[in-house]
Amino acid sequence: MATIRDMIPEFELFQPQGLDDAVTLLERYGEDAWPLAGGLDSFDWFKDRVKRPRAVIDLGAIEALHGVRSTGDGLEIGALTPLSEVADNAEIRDKYGILAQAAGLVATPQIRNQGTLGGNLCQDTRCWYYRGGWPCYRAGGNICYADTPESMNREHCVFGASRCVAVNPSDTAPALLALDAEMVLQGPGGQRTVAAEDFFIGPAVDITRMTVLRPGELLAAIRLPASWAGASFYFEKVRDRQSWDFALVSVATTMKIEGGSVSDIRLVANSVAPYPMRLREAESQVRGSAVTEAVAQAAGDVAVVDAKPLHQNGFKVPLMRNLVRRALTEAAA
Repeated sequence: MATIRDMIPEFELFQPQGLDDAVTLLERYGEDAWPLAGGLDSFDWFKDRVKRPRAVIDLGAIEALHGVRSTGDGLEIGALTPLSEVADNAEIRDKYGILAQAAGLVATPQIRNQGTLGGNLCQDTRCWYYRGGWPCYRAGGNICYADTPESMNREHCVFGASRCVAVNPSDTAPALLALDAEMVLQGPGGQRTVAAEDFFIGPAVDITRMTVLRPGELLAAIRLPASWAGASFYFEKVRDRQSWDFALVSVATTMKIEGGSVSDIRLVANSVAPYPMRLREAESQVRGSAVTEAVAQAAGDVAVVDAKPLHQNGFKVPLMRNLVRRALTEAAA
């Protein structure tokens, strides 16, 4: 296990003024580089000496990474925009309220003032075995300490396990999948865009990371398409405490209704898998129909049919089923 110390390990601090300079530094130092956004996740790693980067690249002075701006097809949000600004922005609240709501439920007001949208999306999993420095699969070992008869796995996954059973911890990720957002990535080869649904990966793809970010790449911005602006939204996060805590289960829904029937829908759950999970079969139960209680119940049943709970988190299955049902009926209302 990690030993908690009074001082973090020594590193060299860089504070680039431009995005290209930051990418150059990340490429130069490779695996020894650490990009710093709000710092809330980073300093947890440093103080326990689980992560020991040689170079920390502070991104705070890069103007291009901050702010909310209109585009020809929606909005673009800089990755270093504080969560409180995302939650309070009038245009986001008016057109993409599901994201404002999700950002407003992250942790506490103090953390939302410091934490960034990009940091919330790119943070590593919160499994306490992994965070505590245990040599698990994700850390390069040959065991998952959370998947044993004696382990504590109440907060772990019920879908998508592949050696690792840790979940994605982001509150804003399911809202962005529901909005069909795009992630703008900046790296040594230039800029590329990735659908939010494809940005997150599970341990079956790469057990050492949770996103498609390549070495030397940064998440620069998040784009919200106009096609989902002003749709019917619903977001709910269930947690043990009403502040600070990560979700036990969360659900995000965007819905378009025409003539009393659902013409299009995106339904996403998080904290139940190693990635925010699009519930396509549940969507199919609803698309083209009016949202009745029976339809919502059928969608909830389909959503959890493949769940494989661990010995302490079976409660997530009925919880997720009920959240899906409630999300559909509330969004339709």
